[in-house]
Amino acid sequence: MKKTELTYSGAPCRLDVFLSVAGEKYSRSFARKLAEQGLALVNGSPRKPSYMLTDGDTVQVSLPGAGKEQAGFEDLVLFEDKHLLAVAKPAGIAVHPNPANWEVNPETSLLGEPTLVSMIYAARPAMAKLERLGLVHRLDRDTSGLLLLAKTHESQDILKKGFRERLMEKTYIGAVAGIPAKKTGLIDAPIGRASGFKKIKVWEYGREAVTEYTVIEKGKGCALLSLHPMTGRTNQIRIHLEHIGHPIMGDKLYGGPDAPRMLLHSLRLVFSHPVTGKETRLEAPLPPDFKAAWAAVKSGK
Repeated sequence: MKKTELTYSGAPCRLDVFLSVAGEKYSRSFARKLAEQGLALVNGSPRKPSYMLTDGDTVQVSLPGAGKEQAGFEDLVLFEDKHLLAVAKPAGIAVHPNPANWEVNPETSLLGEPTLVSMIYAARPAMAKLERLGLVHRLDRDTSGLLLLAKTHESQDILKKGFRERLMEKTYIGAVAGIPAKKTGLIDAPIGRASGFKKIKVWEYGREAVTEYTVIEKGKGCALLSLHPMTGRTNQIRIHLEHIGHPIMGDKLYGGPDAPRMLLHSLRLVFSHPVTGKETRLEAPLPPDFKAAWAAVKSGK
């Protein structure tokens, strides 16, 4: 547990406001969370975020260190060299906390539920020097599979450019409701958030989005697809498959039928190594929970 002691001076001020301007770069929402969880004490006592500090008050802030919640990261590592780190993200774990405070103060990621970022920070603290701990792309919470990170500023810049300029060959595996009429297909439909709608969807005024698919296995009223997103829009694969009437199994947001888990997995990345220039092929095998869920849904159970 890391502890920081601050002394307040000045006119009366709310505790959460003071924490947000006291030099640790905490966001206002994170400062409130510290107070609500008893991690910000005033003169040794827990106080509400709205507590008014007066001149001379002592504020002690405690941030949790890496605990057992952050354990298991090494088991996720698929590939690592001096420049890159590739991990197999399990389904159900968010890549990063929702509040953006972790981008400024990575240690704050240790507060709250474990995320991939908090595990990375605990296992590879040197990566905290990088923007967003080396992230160059992301996966949805309920999507499993390959996630690539950079370990140097140079590699991060090159990889981000690679994703932006569509130089990364991406392959996903997804199980969908129904069986597409054609074995292969291309979905070319712009994606965006229309005014008045909370959910991102296919929208004629959205940004370009293209996804290729191939049917690789058929089940009872469902199919397993190999998916190649040519662009990188948020929720692109899920939105496109809903658009053609074949939503991802277990995708509650985009109309997928019930399944033990959302059946979408980031399988493979092929790209030029940012330093050596050699073709690099990384793969995250289908995890047991995906295989078991697909076996259940394809048999109609």
